[in-house]
Amino acid sequence: MSERPRRTYRATQRAGPKAARPAGPRAGMMRIDVYTVFPEYLEGALSASLLGKARAGGLLDVRMHDPRDWSTDAHRSVDDAPFGGGAGMVMMAEPLFAAVEATEPIRPLFLLSPSGRRFDQSLARELVAGDGFSLVCGRYEGVDQRVAEHLCDDELSVGDYVLAGGEAAALIVIEAVARLVPGVLGNDESPAHESFTDGLLEEPQYTRPAEFRGWEVPEVLRSGDHGRIEQWRRAQALRRTLARRPDLLDDSSLSVEDQALLEEFPAPEDG
Repeated sequence: MSERPRRTYRATQRAGPKAARPAGPRAGMMRIDVYTVFPEYLEGALSASLLGKARAGGLLDVRMHDPRDWSTDAHRSVDDAPFGGGAGMVMMAEPLFAAVEATEPIRPLFLLSPSGRRFDQSLARELVAGDGFSLVCGRYEGVDQRVAEHLCDDELSVGDYVLAGGEAAALIVIEAVARLVPGVLGNDESPAHESFTDGLLEEPQYTRPAEFRGWEVPEVLRSGDHGRIEQWRRAQALRRTLARRPDLLDDSSLSVEDQALLEEFPAPEDG
């Protein structure tokens, strides 16, 4: 079977029961809708540190929706046994469709799934360019396939491993995107000097004291020569990427300038 092509994200909403349309994000605010049966799992992390400050400061609008609130039985069930048999339970389509149709989330709407498109820094930059996005957190043994095919715009995976549910993955996606929103980090230049921004891993970082248990900060970083410091940083980023993540480089050949930097500046542990 051929791989399903990546979908084009839709700006329009699907047909369904209408509720009062939620207010859209203010200018400069990133809106994120999250569908989860464990909103309390997310609320603590989303109220702390940079994310909490971004929400309080009006830069980030995270709205959580519990599909149990749209369940049609007295037990607020959202899962059932899989057709064809098998271990575990599967999240039902009906509560998720009802929740999404009632709340009209901002699009694109992603299902967090091990079979989805790999989430990376490039996609984080793509998402921050819009007004927001939405996430569906799976649980149990999976989610009814009709949710992936007919409700969501695409599927996202945060790595080649299995989690108990999509909530941890949702936190990864939200934090990676939110920190790119102007004003969230306080210093808008910070994201420009981090791993993956220019296709390389970030160079080693040091702070005081200059000497600790016999290990010294490289002399160039204490020199005050900002031109040479930038050259050193470029050299170390190249060296680290070649050693640990050569797949991040476009090819195995380096420019003459980069080769010269690697020769001029040794790795910190080399001297």
